[in-house]
Amino acid sequence: MTEPNQLLFFFSALGAFNGLLLSLYVAINTKKKVFANYFLAFLLLVLSIRIIKSVFFYFNPELSNIFIQIGLSACILIGPFLFLYLKSFSANKNSSWVVHILPFIVGITILGIAYPYTEHRGVWSHWIVLGIYLQWLVYMILSFKYLIPILMKIKAKEKLMDFEVWLLSIYTGVAIIWFAYKFGAYASYIVGSLSFSFVFYLILLLIIFRNSRETTFFQEKEKYKNKEIDTETLDLMHQKLAIIVDQELFLDPNFTLETAAKELKVTKHLLSQYINETLGKSFSNLIKEYRIEKAKQLLEKESNYTIESLGYDSGFSSKSTFFTAFKKITGSTPAEYQKSQSK
Repeated sequence: MTEPNQLLFFFSALGAFNGLLLSLYVAINTKKKVFANYFLAFLLLVLSIRIIKSVFFYFNPELSNIFIQIGLSACILIGPFLFLYLKSFSANKNSSWVVHILPFIVGITILGIAYPYTEHRGVWSHWIVLGIYLQWLVYMILSFKYLIPILMKIKAKEKLMDFEVWLLSIYTGVAIIWFAYKFGAYASYIVGSLSFSFVFYLILLLIIFRNSRETTFFQEKEKYKNKEIDTETLDLMHQKLAIIVDQELFLDPNFTLETAAKELKVTKHLLSQYINETLGKSFSNLIKEYRIEKAKQLLEKESNYTIESLGYDSGFSSKSTFFTAFKKITGSTPAEYQKSQSK
């Protein structure tokens, strides 16, 4: 192997093998057994299997056909695991993973037995692989809806949470790899593998630079371990938090955790701990709930509100973020909610 080929092999294989190791780490050693982490682990695993197959086939065309078949078959689970991983962070989590995984495992196994790659390379190249990439694309399209709230926050110039940046990065990375395999093959078969290595390390750098606190792949860690709030402080924080509602401080679109801590004359850390541990939610979600309650009050009193004006009067910075939050929290649109109240 020439020196340029050695470098090409190194960089294309590096991401794949590290992705394989990372998938094992997430599945086995993750500190918090959050089910979503298993979807992430399997997503990394099937991606790595596909990439490793590409790398070895590119540098060794005589690679065993069964290994090629396994590598291609792994692709059929990339889309479903991406979908399940993103869905696990949404409000609607009630769907069985078996429905999205088992049929494809059974289907690709039957196809593999009926049309083994060794004897039907043409069928695999022209039909089965085409179907796999189409299914992968369909699942990426279905997964996109779980990114809409994040994109709305970007549009409204709101600060993203770490896990939101992580989810966006994962989706973008998988999309780049799909695009590289689907269209990059016209330039060189190894493009997909190189893309995986590039995306893998780009996301890894993102984690390193944004990871100001230890997380389990952007699942919230136990931030305040061994620092429990005493009963007296809990009562005080309850009274303090009531000030936000009584004075309607949440109507300020730029009302942040820092602003709240300053207004309430408490530390940012204590306020965050109280909201996270005692109320079981994030500061941003708590403020959204306050704002939605305000919007509901306005809808019950006045019927001539437009969506835009209602959002602004409730403290939201844009129509889109208000509509999304209202639908997510109440399960209905503002118009539907108002109609239900008038019955």
